[in-house]
Amino acid sequence: MVMSTRLLEKTIGYRFRRKKWLELALTHPSYRHENSDQLEDNQRLEYLGDAVLGLLAAHALYQRNPNATEGELSKLRSGITRDETLANIAETIDLGRHLRFGKGEAQNGGPSRKSNLADALEALLGAAWKDGGQRAAQKVFDNLFPAVINKTSNTSSDLNPKGTLQEYTQQHSLPQPTYESIATEGPDHSPQHTIHVHVFDQIFSATAGSKREAEQRAAEQALCSIQNESPR
Repeated sequence: MVMSTRLLEKTIGYRFRRKKWLELALTHPSYRHENSDQLEDNQRLEYLGDAVLGLLAAHALYQRNPNATEGELSKLRSGITRDETLANIAETIDLGRHLRFGKGEAQNGGPSRKSNLADALEALLGAAWKDGGQRAAQKVFDNLFPAVINKTSNTSSDLNPKGTLQEYTQQHSLPQPTYESIATEGPDHSPQHTIHVHVFDQIFSATAGSKREAEQRAAEQALCSIQNESPR
């Protein structure tokens, strides 16, 4: 290996029982191409790790964002699983220094290339799953992804203003918002729904192509009203 993996195992919070999986996760395809005795690289583990990451991220976001819809949760998950996010996490644990590259890739910025780092991080999750199942992968995820999960969950209010408004009223012991359908206008194939939300002893109104979207927009108006002044 490029350097001892003991520190890496400590950083990710999981010690491999079968080191072959860790070694394989850290083996870039360029290394296999230049070493005839190396029969595998980390691409298959990357494939597995991508699925593992999707599952663990989905579960974490589901738990942290009880008011988010399926579509909103999918948007949040995509922010966690994209290459840029994964590469940034890999950089924080100096993963590039542990990877095995062919000479050409190593000399041409392989250890710092974001695509290599993102792929290797997914392979690492796949390797943990192969070595110790879901519990092992969960340990790695819990050690490497909490800051990203927290940051992503904190931005969920932008995706779900209705849920955020309800949480605000609960936290401040205020009557919960109530939504009232006022009118539906326009052709059947393209109706426009007008919704009133009653909250803070006020009424906020919005119109949209679906009742849900109108409710979200009305809630957004109510939230804007408290940015500069808290309700009494």
